[in-house]
Amino acid sequence: MSRESVMIKVAVMGACGKMGSAVCGAVIADTELELAGAVDPSATDIEIPWALSKERINVLAGREGLDNKSIDVMVDFTRADAAVENILWAIENGIHSVVGTTGITEPDIERIKGVVDSGNANVVMAANFAIGAVLMMKFSEVAARYFDRCEVIEMHHRDKIDAPSGTAIATAKRIDKVSETSRSQPADEREVKGSRGGRLGEVQIHSVRLEGLVAHQEVIFGSEGQTLRIRHDTIDRSCFMTGVLIAVKAVSSTPGLTIGMEPLLHI
Repeated sequence: MSRESVMIKVAVMGACGKMGSAVCGAVIADTELELAGAVDPSATDIEIPWALSKERINVLAGREGLDNKSIDVMVDFTRADAAVENILWAIENGIHSVVGTTGITEPDIERIKGVVDSGNANVVMAANFAIGAVLMMKFSEVAARYFDRCEVIEMHHRDKIDAPSGTAIATAKRIDKVSETSRSQPADEREVKGSRGGRLGEVQIHSVRLEGLVAHQEVIFGSEGQTLRIRHDTIDRSCFMTGVLIAVKAVSSTPGLTIGMEPLLHI
């Protein structure tokens, strides 16, 4: 697509964050997209990292400075409370949304769905935009039908606020949905409170927060005489950009509220 062709104009919320700045760089580097705005409360001129672009951009402190009519898609990587307001603002202004912010509650998701259904803008929300992570969740859902029990260990950088991660929650929900509820519970005598992690349905989840990590998840299945481990490791945040750009380009033709990348990847 040439620069003279119609381009998708994108605004990024949370532009100074690690994910947001990577999205800005990916948008600038894509010949089908145009960075139409960048917003972050800690607004400053920033140099886009991850070697995706050498351009510098002006980041606004709030949505007020955006030209709503010049934005086709909003990408949000902020905090849950801010993301909900950003999504509702986008729908009100006829702007499609691609949301990677996790921790948004079920009541807020239902609220967003109600507004989407009565509006003219679409929303794609995904706990993880890495293609490998999407496949990990899909493979785990398949394996859950054949194994007795499973536990999830998710590991992230120490600045990640929510725990468990959105990916771990999404994985556990999918596993629990296909698991047999009659399976026996494991022994549970604890010397240290919380040492078995938390439980979502039939799935135990353990969250690790350490410097040096980016985003990692291992799903361990166990049955008599065997175990199966399905693991995804994010080495660099650039791996999320393929999924984000797929969503940005597909959201206008994906009606309503879509949860997860699977419909966009046709898996």
